[in-house]
Amino acid sequence: MVHILVIDDDKHTRRFLRAVLEAENYRVSEAENGEMALEVLDREHIDLAVLDVMMPGMDGYELTEILREGRNELPILMVSAKQLAADRKKGFLVGIDDYMTKSVDEEEMLLRIRALLRRARIVSENRIVIGDVVLDYGSLSVTGHGQTQTLPQKEFQLLYKLLSYPGQIFTRIQLMDEIWGMDSDTGWETVTVHVGRLRKRFEGWPEFEIVSVRGLGYKAVKGEERAR
Repeated sequence: MVHILVIDDDKHTRRFLRAVLEAENYRVSEAENGEMALEVLDREHIDLAVLDVMMPGMDGYELTEILREGRNELPILMVSAKQLAADRKKGFLVGIDDYMTKSVDEEEMLLRIRALLRRARIVSENRIVIGDVVLDYGSLSVTGHGQTQTLPQKEFQLLYKLLSYPGQIFTRIQLMDEIWGMDSDTGWETVTVHVGRLRKRFEGWPEFEIVSVRGLGYKAVKGEERAR
């Protein structure tokens, strides 16, 4: 599930954006200023940020600069009451990906978000294709090598998340929060168990591998990367 961070100091705006995004089956987290946003980004994997400009303390421009200076390529949609061309230019100069003015047209915002996610190589059609292997989110299935396996939901979501970002390391806590939810009573050890099951299922498949990164977590490696 795509995870979006809404950053705005106005709680009514955050509530409105959350409702719109959750209606489209996005997972949503909130932050009321730049400092809180950085804390969320430190502990969770976020796929896209919807960001206000004017906030107390660290504003949207400054937050974007910090992220880009740290080489964080998180897609950022800036949503602001500022309508001058100079404000838009400043946003793009500091590194945002798109800009909308308030009041927000819901349909336009959702279209812009989908476009940004496509550019960020999030699989908009809920399918990942690696060579002859196809992961289909709608059916929770993996097809390849003359067979189709339908996986339990959590196993599929774990594999899909890792293969959506090949080479990127995810901590066990990040994966727990993303797939099982922050309120889950399940311990992070369940991630290890599910990784073990996935490795057994796809043992010998050259297209991908789930690699343990000692002291950190896991990453998926595609076949061509394994060969290097």
